[in-house]
Amino acid sequence: MKKSLHPTNYRAVVFEDLNNGFRFLTRSTVASDETTKWEDGNEYPIVKVHITSASHPFFTGEERVLDIEGRVDKFKTRAAAGAAAKEKRAAAAKKAAARQAAKVEKAETKAENSKVSK
Repeated sequence: MKKSLHPTNYRAVVFEDLNNGFRFLTRSTVASDETTKWEDGNEYPIVKVHITSASHPFFTGEERVLDIEGRVDKFKTRAAAGAAAKEKRAAAAKKAAARQAAKVEKAETKAENSKVSK
């Protein structure tokens, strides 16, 4: 077995759930710059997390209805707007290319007319 494979910097760390303020003390190697005072009066590093077993619907038994339809509608709206913008840019580029071609043609015609008149 390889030596020094597992971390050795285990220490007591407080994890705090940002949804409901639930806090628990456990051992971890996670790095944290913040500290907090725990119930025993000692200072421990604190790690703030967005979800824990105290707020996750699977563990709490609460069913949350997500606004999936709204998200899909928003996505479709953004996709349609992006497609319209892409078409608008393509039309503008086509129009600019046509104008450039007209300028070149006009210059060539003018050059030919000046040769003929000389």
